[in-house]
Amino acid sequence: MTTPPPGLRERKKQATREALRAAALRLAMEHGPDRVRVEDIADAAGVSPRTYNNYFASREQAIVSAVTADREARIAAAVAARSAGVRLAEAVTEAVVEQYTDAGEGAHEALLFITTRPALRHAFLDSTAGIEPPLTAVIAERLGDTGAPTARVLAASVAAAVRIALEGWLRPAGEDAGAAESPDAGGLVVPVGSLSDRLRAALAPLAPSFDAAERRVQP
Repeated sequence: MTTPPPGLRERKKQATREALRAAALRLAMEHGPDRVRVEDIADAAGVSPRTYNNYFASREQAIVSAVTADREARIAAAVAARSAGVRLAEAVTEAVVEQYTDAGEGAHEALLFITTRPALRHAFLDSTAGIEPPLTAVIAERLGDTGAPTARVLAASVAAAVRIALEGWLRPAGEDAGAAESPDAGGLVVPVGSLSDRLRAALAPLAPSFDAAERRVQP
């Protein structure tokens, strides 16, 4: 299925969203996230606070979006681009690992900034929920079963697994490895182990469910 190119209205909306993301991150890194107001971000992006509120629910969401921008859509696109001969579980795992471990040029400093601020870290973890809607659509199309809840359940499980992997990876320094994860903890956060390995380990238990769903729709 070929997706038509976005129209002028959609391109303008995307440009506004990108301007708000960039302004939010820049101001937060210059002044500290607690000293940045929605009005400041909107003014820096050349829009009104009302327009800002059409795109983001909080300043933390806007700041974090500068790093996570459209990642959920890229994950879904990567799954859709995989050959039909590739297991769905494998396609989803590889797409998630690729998008979460390739931060992109200049993104590492921003990611470090976000993960060392409790409120931003919490918003970063919350952003994993955005995986569900676009991934649901792609899984449903792959299964040819758009009316059943299977695709949504699988996509929601992927989003939960990714969050769990990130929580384990972003462990506050000095925290016992066996302790419950606390995204709200302050202080230095030390990434623990390989994010790629953590994502694969968190997603591995979902493979039987993906395989079973594919078997049900095979001719």
